[in-house]
Amino acid sequence: MLDRQEKDRRPKPALELPTELPSGIITYTEEETRDYVAFIERIKKKSGIDLAQYKEAQMRRRLNTLRMKLGFETFAAFADAMNKDVQIYHEFLDRMTINVSEFWRNPSRWHTLKDQIIPELLKDSKRLKCWSAACSTGEEPYSLAMILDDAGLLTQATIIATDIDENVLARAKEGLYLERSFKDVPPAFKARYASISGEMLRIQDQLKRGIQFRKHNLLTDAFDTQHDLIICRNVMIYFTEEAKQELYMRFSQALRPGGVLFVGSTEQIFNPSQYNLESLETFFYRKK
Repeated sequence: MLDRQEKDRRPKPALELPTELPSGIITYTEEETRDYVAFIERIKKKSGIDLAQYKEAQMRRRLNTLRMKLGFETFAAFADAMNKDVQIYHEFLDRMTINVSEFWRNPSRWHTLKDQIIPELLKDSKRLKCWSAACSTGEEPYSLAMILDDAGLLTQATIIATDIDENVLARAKEGLYLERSFKDVPPAFKARYASISGEMLRIQDQLKRGIQFRKHNLLTDAFDTQHDLIICRNVMIYFTEEAKQELYMRFSQALRPGGVLFVGSTEQIFNPSQYNLESLETFFYRKK
């Protein structure tokens, strides 16, 4: 097998995008569709990831772009390469999951969590059980850990942070970030919980010790129960409506009565009662 440097020197074939109509809708030939459907099956067998539960237009366009960037004529060739080169497989996971996150993303919501939601949860229990689902590179569970530590609650809380991609979990455990990802963090929190490490900022060890990072597939793996707080933000927008509805129901079942689900700014639940939830604050839903 060619080493990575030698591969990068190989001429890439000139690949053409599938036909895009003036409306922006991309059309595919029957052969291209068969190739993609077979790719979905191979990925499911390899990783347990069911791409059929993701919005097809978005996912297919995204993976087509990656496939062609890497120089593969077909998805079959792309899948073959993944089986031989773990780096290509990790590039696929990164593109599929869109690992873009920031600390205190949409900061007004994190202030709501800090000032309203957590004090409300503490009325029922002083030991909070929290789950950051699809946590990517760790910015969201670390944001939660900052809030809990500031309130003197971190050592009494359980924070489980999960993602499907082992590569991003490794980065989360390392806790090393570009300074721009802290732009929304309150200055006092940034000064207290991050230290300069070269050109990066490193999360303080007490926050690392407060989080358990684990691999988990939202679409196939079992959910633990009796959570006080579940955070799952800016992830469900990539799933089909059917998969999304199933996830909302499973999240509800994973909460204790009175527990709270915190979702992203594009994931408002318009009929929460069908999941035995009620709106608490914008993007926060409490289990009845």
